[in-house]
Amino acid sequence: MSASGSAGEPGERPPDPARAGDPAGAPGSTGAGESGDDPPAGRGRPGGDDGPADAAAAGGRAPESAQGAEPARAGEPAPGGEAGQGAEAAPGGDPAPGGGDEAEAGGEHPLALRLEQLILGAPRQYTPFQAARTAGVSMDLASRFWRAMGFADIGQAKALTEADVLALRRLAGLVEAGLLSESMAIQVARSTGQTTARLADWQTDSFLEGLTEPPEPGMTRAEVAYPLVELLLPELEEFLIYVWRRQVAAATSRVVQSDDEEAVDRRLAVGFADLVGFTRLTRRLEEEELGELVEAFETTAADQVAAYGGRLIKTLGDEVLFVADDPGTAAEIGMRLIETMTGDESMPALRVGMAFGTVTTRMGDVFGTTVNLASRLTSIAPRDSVLVDGDFAEALGEAGEAPLSEADVEAADAEKYRFALQPMWRRPVRGLGVVEPWLLTRR
Repeated sequence: MSASGSAGEPGERPPDPARAGDPAGAPGSTGAGESGDDPPAGRGRPGGDDGPADAAAAGGRAPESAQGAEPARAGEPAPGGEAGQGAEAAPGGDPAPGGGDEAEAGGEHPLALRLEQLILGAPRQYTPFQAARTAGVSMDLASRFWRAMGFADIGQAKALTEADVLALRRLAGLVEAGLLSESMAIQVARSTGQTTARLADWQTDSFLEGLTEPPEPGMTRAEVAYPLVELLLPELEEFLIYVWRRQVAAATSRVVQSDDEEAVDRRLAVGFADLVGFTRLTRRLEEEELGELVEAFETTAADQVAAYGGRLIKTLGDEVLFVADDPGTAAEIGMRLIETMTGDESMPALRVGMAFGTVTTRMGDVFGTTVNLASRLTSIAPRDSVLVDGDFAEALGEAGEAPLSEADVEAADAEKYRFALQPMWRRPVRGLGVVEPWLLTRR
């Protein structure tokens, strides 16, 4: 389990865990690792698997608590990974500051301790083993939950709060009630951890950093941070819940309106938009200029995708991935992206590739041949143009959005079409064989 901060360098070997608040003679409980070097640990990142955590990859140093046992050495099994080893180590990441003497003795910044307690809403109170025991959850399940959320192991440091206990109790309760299977609960923890980790980094780096410039000479940014966080935290928390509820409502509405067979594997229009020559730009621009360009591109793309009924799946710096329920919506988004970016002299050229077909959706991402084809079409698209595959073109034609042959268009019917399609030369596409791209334009 993790929270920000660290508990400092380990000192003397802690007392026996039975005297530190852990139950004496707990079955299979060792309470302390073998002697040796402390394992490196630190702030975990989302996306790890459920197996033993790679402590060396986590960075930092797992503190040893005067209230618990030494952390397990790097390379030893994860906490609860085998029967009877429930108290060897615990899930999590860097210990949360609780304002106690042990944290201050470890050399942590006093303001960092105050900030963390403000954000978490409670001081450090539990070791991981104590938290799992209080929540009525096995160490194995607790480890899996917290690693799924992206937090590194911290041994038996006294680093967790009442909120950590409540989170464990809630997830375990969903499993016990039969509302979620254990594997589904792990997926919920992982998806939530990945999403909120990126959100927290973005807000800290981009939002708070800009707002905490010292207002007066002599004041440090750190001195401004506490009152600012105190004011912003409840407002941002409420806003986060609001946006999440709106997104859940939209997602469940799409699922309800689709066939049962399409709940996971659905037919969607998939598009990639890619900045041309971005690699050369990275060598020419300063880091700050490059960051501003990427932010402007992502903002423009996100606005256009949302405004015209698509969903932004992810941004990749110089590229965005989006989906739409039908090719007509995706075609409008693709053309709007090209038109908007072409009109901005500060932005490089853009190219868009789109495909229509069956897509597997999982944890907010999309996979499958259709996604791969859209990516390949983007890589061969001319500057400031949109390429689509044959299925996309055919679906546009069936929907009356574009004629498949201009020769068949009567003069009286020309105005009813929004788009025009021009077949391009067939060409081999890596991993997908020979494809026939179509150039999409407005009429």
